Amino acid sequence: MTTPILAIEDLHVEVEGKEILKGLSLTVERGHVHAIMGPNGSGKSTLSHTLMGHPHYQITQGSILWEGRRINDWKADERARNGLFLAFQYPMAIPGVSVVSFLREAMKARFGGALPVKEFRARIQEEMARLGIDESFATRSVNDGFSGGEKKRHEILQMALLQPKLAVLDETDSGLDIDALRIVADGINRLRNPDVGILLVTHYQRILNYVQPDYVNVMVQGQIVRSGGKGLAQELERTGYESFKPEEVTR
Repeated sequence: MTTPILAIEDLHVEVEGKEILKGLSLTVERGHVHAIMGPNGSGKSTLSHTLMGHPHYQITQGSILWEGRRINDWKADERARNGLFLAFQYPMAIPGVSVVSFLREAMKARFGGALPVKEFRARIQEEMARLGIDESFATRSVNDGFSGGEKKRHEILQMALLQPKLAVLDETDSGLDIDALRIVADGINRLRNPDVGILLVTHYQRILNYVQPDYVNVMVQGQIVRSGGKGLAQELERTGYESFKPEEVTR
């Protein structure tokens, strides 16, 4: 039996003494796209940041297994080097650091060495063209003065270049117009292959019209309360989250 890329087992997480995740379990196999849907305050972003190793999110119980290895104590950079990628809901600006410099250092850390300049430049130009990003973008400071759509395209550009084993996309569709949404969704779809897992965190079904999930997981009050196929997202659109209760855990 193949070891899943990610297995979350009975995960409890506190932030500033308040428990946010309350026994969450989820398994993501290679090649599968899992959507996580839930209302504000359900713990979706807490899950994303905990998976990436943010120090403010304290695991009090349970395990995160990465390719069968328990990584509760791994630092964020160690997780990133091993192929875990997080696209932020609100990407940070880094004034004075150009996009091209940032990407070059990120790729060097991810793959254990720098690509030859010519090959690196060709890779960036190719991916920017696919995402409809002007070449001048590369010389701008990371996310400094970027529009919401530019920030999200930059996240997808990073994802394409870093080739993660698991991409956690925390509300990547937030604030995108329909054209930007389609471009971002196309970038996500191009990453899909039998070796990559994707965890797509979202409020709404609209991105799932472009990125077809293998599984939809409903998250309420720090737990996965129901899992199913694409039809579950459509049910949520009709009924909202009120009909899903934490005590009604079904898988």
